Order: sequence, then C-alpha cells, then structure tokens
Amino acid sequence: MTIKSKIRTVPNYPKKGIMFRDITTLIKDPVGFRLVIDTITQRYIHENYNFNVIVGIESRGFIIGGALAYTLGKGFVPIRKKGKLPAEVVSQEYQLEYGTDRIEVHKDAIKKGDRVLLIDDLLATGGTALAAAALIEKLGGTIVEMAFIVDLPDVGGKKKLKEKSFAPGVNRDEVYDVEESIGVPLDEFIAISIEGLQEVAPEIEL
Repeated sequence: MTIKSKIRTVPNYPKKGIMFRDITTLIKDPVGFRLVIDTITQRYIHENYNFNVIVGIESRGFIIGGALAYTLGKGFVPIRKKGKLPAEVVSQEYQLEYGTDRIEVHKDAIKKGDRVLLIDDLLATGGTALAAAALIEKLGGTIVEMAFIVDLPDVGGKKKLKEKSFAPGVNRDEVYDVEESIGVPLDEFIAISIEGLQEVAPEIEL
C-alpha cells in the first residue's frame, strides 16, 4: 500500500480543469490514516519544536489537526470559512486555484505569544496557508511551522511560502510535507514504512 494509492483524484472538480486530490479515501483506510498521523507526530513530538497550539484549516485540516492535537497533547483551533463561527471573528480574503474565498478565526482563539503549528491536507497555490498565517499573526501568534500531507509542486505553493516576504512569524525554511521529510519518493517511503509498521504500531494487523 502507498499513501498515493489511497488518495483519489477527481477530475474537473470543483470546476473544469481542476484535478481535485480527495483524501477521504485515505482517511477511510485505518492503516493509511494511522501511518500519516504517526509519521507527522514523530516529527513534532521532540522538544525542539516549541509550540502550544495546533491550527487546522477547514475542512480536512480539522481531521489531521485534531488527531495531531490528541497525539501531541496540544490545543486545537479551527480556521473556518466565512460565516461558520458564532463569536467575534477576524477574517482574511485569499486567492485559490479556482477563485477567491474568505476564512475566519475566533478573535479570542489565538493569544499574543502563542506559537502555532499550522495544518492542512494539501498545499497547492499557498493562498489558503498564507491567509491563515495572516489571521494568526493579526492576533499576535507566531507560525512555528506549516505541515501538509500532499504538496503539488507544479502549482508553486511551497516556493511561495518559502520566498514570500510575508511576516516575521512565517519561517520560510519550515514548510513540511511527508515526502520531503524522508528524502525519498513518497511511494518508496510508504512501502518501507508499511514493512516496518509493526514496530511503530504493533497492534495493527497488516
């Protein structure tokens, strides 16, 4: 099994010409989902990553971010689309590969001095991640790192996050995806990891 084999590609969604990467088929698979969470957890469980809250971007970032908040013992804050949060919010408009949108966060969700790990499922243009970072910094938080399951390098989001002179809280050298962390192609890494998964989670029967 590979993670790529569990991520479904849906053509022409949400509009013609877009190849949508659907992770619902990945998170449905118990071994694949656990492998993703365990892999990212192992990166951040060490003390050299000093953060106190995990922020997830709607909606698939909630699934990954919520699971990581549990495994890492951190609080979780959702960034939502416009009009979804009940209390006072701050908002940010952003560009994405198929139009524009607006995201919001509760005004009291991030405090000055909070150190944030920002989570989403996929990095495409980088517009959503940059907008989320803007919201966090408006409230006085600092982005320690951003992490994604899937990077679409041809779209240029990762380069934008590294090169964009956005704000001091965005560490240009700290954009993490599963494939880069091991230094081998993603399919090869997952194949290797599945063979050794009994050492990480021995109760899982492959």
